[in-house]
Amino acid sequence: MTEIQEGQLRFVFPDHCEAAKYDAWEFYRKSFQSIASGTKAVDIICISQDTSWLIEVKDYRHHPRTKPIDLDDEIARKVRDTLSGLAAASANAQDSGERVLATRALTKQRWRVALHIEQQPGSKLRPQPINRADVLQKLRRRLKAIDAQPLVVDGPKFGSDEPWIVQ
Repeated sequence: MTEIQEGQLRFVFPDHCEAAKYDAWEFYRKSFQSIASGTKAVDIICISQDTSWLIEVKDYRHHPRTKPIDLDDEIARKVRDTLSGLAAASANAQDSGERVLATRALTKQRWRVALHIEQQPGSKLRPQPINRADVLQKLRRRLKAIDAQPLVVDGPKFGSDEPWIVQ
């Protein structure tokens, strides 16, 4: 079992998964991040059987979103940059664990993208500021060449698709 802490959330991956906090990799931070005036990265990569997962975590329970870029644009850029970073890491990462995990991720048959988003509970008078269904629809259009069925999930709604749990 692998546990990854992302802010106030803990992601727990079963033994059959390989997971890592990609945006903390030495290769990403010291070599790849500064390419072309800066690249972005998803928070976590996970390899489960024949699937490589790219997982982005957004927790707006304590601080609302203030970035001017649309959330779907931000996620699409992070996915694009992460895929490029994994390709580069598979050939050039100095850390052998990072190099091996990047290579394994690139050889899987399927890519999946998951956005885990936490928000304050909404009500009829004050709905949640980020509509998950709208973000999902936009991500489907933007990421269809990579994952035609991305996930937008939060803590209480676990599906059968993702192999991890969040605490």
